[in-house]
Amino acid sequence: MNVLVLNAGSSSLKFQIIATDLERIQQDKDERICKGMVEGTGGEAIITFQCGEDKRKFTASLRDVAAALDYIVRYIASDQSGVDEIRSTADIHAIGNRVVHGGEMFTESARIDDKVVKEIEDCIDLAPLHNPNNLKCIRAAWDIFGKNTPQVAVFDTAFHTTIPDYAYLYAVPYHLYRRYRVRRYGFHGTSHRYVAFRYRFLRGLTREQTNIITLHLGNGCSATAIKQGKSVDTSMGLTPLEGLVMGTRSVDVDPAVLNLISSKEGMTPDEVVTFLNTQSGLLGISGLTNDMRELQAELNEHDDRRVRLAVEVFCYRVRKYIGSYMAAMGGADGVVFTGGIGENSGDVRARICQGLEWAGLKIDAAKNQEMVGREGLISTDDSKLLAYAIPTNEELLIARDTVRVILGQPHPS
Repeated sequence: MNVLVLNAGSSSLKFQIIATDLERIQQDKDERICKGMVEGTGGEAIITFQCGEDKRKFTASLRDVAAALDYIVRYIASDQSGVDEIRSTADIHAIGNRVVHGGEMFTESARIDDKVVKEIEDCIDLAPLHNPNNLKCIRAAWDIFGKNTPQVAVFDTAFHTTIPDYAYLYAVPYHLYRRYRVRRYGFHGTSHRYVAFRYRFLRGLTREQTNIITLHLGNGCSATAIKQGKSVDTSMGLTPLEGLVMGTRSVDVDPAVLNLISSKEGMTPDEVVTFLNTQSGLLGISGLTNDMRELQAELNEHDDRRVRLAVEVFCYRVRKYIGSYMAAMGGADGVVFTGGIGENSGDVRARICQGLEWAGLKIDAAKNQEMVGREGLISTDDSKLLAYAIPTNEELLIARDTVRVILGQPHPS
């Protein structure tokens, strides 16, 4: 089955086509046919495309995400793309959509119909920047492929619906939860779920034997406590503006800070939230960039004080969450690093783990540097608390879920 995986943003569209079925899933032999991204819709968009080892970049005038999807589907089916497996829309058998917010309604992936679309719409208040774009992409796929081509929604929040109420509730008047569903939802669930699966695969464990802390560290960051294979707590909250320090997000701040910024800087509440989302985090502390790679290069070359502080604050916050989750879980067996920073920065991983010797975690310097963009153990052989680097693959999990949902197979994790 050729599955088109879609991840729509406000002016971008990531896509992959993955050939998979139940047999390939069981044998871990799924095949990525092609992948790419459209950036800057609404004008002259930049398109990156890869088929096998062939990588290319070009532009096209695309007014919105719907136009981008139509263009990409036509391009893939053309002789120009080099994708021999896809010659028409009939060669795409199913579509898997990343949907950011499923609220409390969706505890697992769901086949999309008019009822599911309405329920995704009902979650727009919880994710006003994301769900509308996801819905545009779903409707655009209906227009291109028709409703006979099955579509599946895979929700970022679904993995975290196992979090108990004492962990997801905020200490605010309970009627705010009853009326408006104000609570912790968490995000990056597909990524956390994937690396938890890979961890137990590598260790030969069952789901019930999986007790780990997963760290998705990129421009967006989150930590998840996974006990007996289930998410029992996570760092992001009602929105992604909570938890670990991120590229441009401030995350945990005293709520009184919002009023202070508003009065001192002359900002409206909405402007303050935008400021905390887009001008804070690594960028705000360093005053230089939100890119950890650039910060590390600057730190190594000039040892800039604010750059050093930004990196230290970032690593300290992650280390603090590891400790708090170990306490909440009653201990853990492993820590898993993923995401752009978590997969590729041995230095950041080492900084985070420094000081966790009390928990039995010791980083093997050679293994840690070797596992850059690779999957494997990075702690010493005698560590009681293991550490792994595992590259995430959300698109693969979306494709697999799409197959399972269409064929009526049980949710595997």
